[in-house]
Amino acid sequence: MAPQHTQHGMPESEAEARRLIDEWAGKPVRHHPTSIRDDSPVPAFGTTPPVQQPDHRIVPAWAAGIAVASIGVGAGVTGIGCGAWLVLQGLASVTLAGVLMVTLPFAAVAMVATAIGGAINKARSAVTKNVFEGPVTNRTEIHNNSTTRGMFFARTRNDIR
Repeated sequence: MAPQHTQHGMPESEAEARRLIDEWAGKPVRHHPTSIRDDSPVPAFGTTPPVQQPDHRIVPAWAAGIAVASIGVGAGVTGIGCGAWLVLQGLASVTLAGVLMVTLPFAAVAMVATAIGGAINKARSAVTKNVFEGPVTNRTEIHNNSTTRGMFFARTRNDIR
């Protein structure tokens, strides 16, 4: 739809805006208050009797407790997650040289302790030689009696004498 033009060649909306500007151009601007403040002193007591104000909570106590516990659990899990992230970042930056620098002193101490323990054990052990003289007879007899009974749930009994 084509805009309607006034006789001066101006669109209708622009002509209306120009008319409002010309109409309000000479008038003073009036400021109206949007709020009011009452500074008069409040009486200590009055004629109105006190009103019972029962405690109506919107959220029950158990729900508030669950909400607080949820916040605590969330904060704890976040802390555990941050700790795990730090540990994994540290493990990701580990190189072979770093591992060797940390573990080689412990391996050296363990090797020295093992060598000292072996030397002490060798020094403490007495030399024992067992010499047997005479005929040796070794008789071994094994009698095996085995009995199996049953089809699906079989039971085997071995008598070794």
